[in-house]
Amino acid sequence: MVKLGNTDLEVSQIAFGAWAIGGWMWGGNDDKDSRRALDIAIDHGITTIDTAPVYGFGKSESLVGNAVQGKRDKIQILTKYGLRWDADLGEFFFSTSMNDGTPVNVHRYSGKESIIKECEESLKRLQTDYIDLYQIHWSDPSTPVAETMEAVETLIQQGKVRTAGVCNYNVADLQKANSVLPIASNQVSYSMVKREIEEETIPYCIENNIGIMVYSPLQRGILGGKIHPDHRFRRGDNRPDTPYYKLGNIILINEFLDKILPVAENRKVSLSQLVLRWTLQQPGVTCLLAGVRNEEQLIDNAATLHFELNTSEIDFINDHLNKLELIFDE
Repeated sequence: MVKLGNTDLEVSQIAFGAWAIGGWMWGGNDDKDSRRALDIAIDHGITTIDTAPVYGFGKSESLVGNAVQGKRDKIQILTKYGLRWDADLGEFFFSTSMNDGTPVNVHRYSGKESIIKECEESLKRLQTDYIDLYQIHWSDPSTPVAETMEAVETLIQQGKVRTAGVCNYNVADLQKANSVLPIASNQVSYSMVKREIEEETIPYCIENNIGIMVYSPLQRGILGGKIHPDHRFRRGDNRPDTPYYKLGNIILINEFLDKILPVAENRKVSLSQLVLRWTLQQPGVTCLLAGVRNEEQLIDNAATLHFELNTSEIDFINDHLNKLELIFDE
């Protein structure tokens, strides 16, 4: 367990990323597999669960809520606010479909009353009376940062939230938020093939003792070495629409993984464990949110906690990584 930023909240270094169990954008899920993975997480040292209302439009939070009954004191629940699909508020973000195919428009909105409403709904789905870390999902250009943080501060004073966090914040927004309310962490997308935050965000967070929680460290699975050019994605899985899953990049990423495979083989670990361990050992990184859909993935992720890479191994990986040039021009 590690402390998150400058707070007393302790989290596991590997967290249960609960996006996939909501089914949305992942081509569905098996609820029994998800529940089994949630049930055994504590036994494998993964006590932190990160979810959000939009993950399956309430489904992920509900699954988590059912699973933590009787062991709430051993679990840290992290959830989010600020994405509304049930009201035309704030700024339009994107159009999507719910798990049953119903089209919806998702808006970024983090006005005070909306945050209070979202928190109450999350507490009901999670079947708990407090949230350990409450995070804005994406910045909301339509609402002053101060108003948003003041609403979360109210929830903290009421005992419904322990700690405030943000997601996908740049340095300018972090500065504004942190001036109103101490920010425990910034949850950001980061992986071997997506490293933009190394330029400004990581240095700022290190300097200001703000934890960095990384999501998509396997770049939604492709860095696990099991996605090949002939991979067949299930209906509703939007990964092929992202640049990392274009044919040329799938080939390039697999060629890179082949080059660092000897490190994994020497360690007797899987490629995904190697990639997660490398990510966890990067400067400023506090915790990794590793997506889980079933027991096998949970156990595989948890094994990352049991070894560390030495300097020569990291240098070897970095040498090949720095030569990897993905194709982003269409």
